[in-house]
Amino acid sequence: MIPDQKVVWLVTDSSLNFTEDVNEWTGTKISFEITEKDGKTELRFSHIGLVPEIECFDACSNAWTQLIRQGLFSLIVTGKEDAIFLG
Repeated sequence: MIPDQKVVWLVTDSSLNFTEDVNEWTGTKISFEITEKDGKTELRFSHIGLVPEIECFDACSNAWTQLIRQGLFSLIVTGKEDAIFLG
């Protein structure tokens, strides 16, 4: 963690119920980076290790996209905690 700039979580255990390898996320990293760009705040999300070669890539990429673009955006704009779970 770098305060006000970056936070990264290492997935040490996972149990996906829709893939043959239920531990596909184990060892991957989930990262949020916050920077300023043109006087605005930019948030960059990455799931490091979520690559096209793994079974959940399409479903997980789509889910992350929806969660970030809709849920997190709504939470930031409205300030409502439950907004992140809308979809």
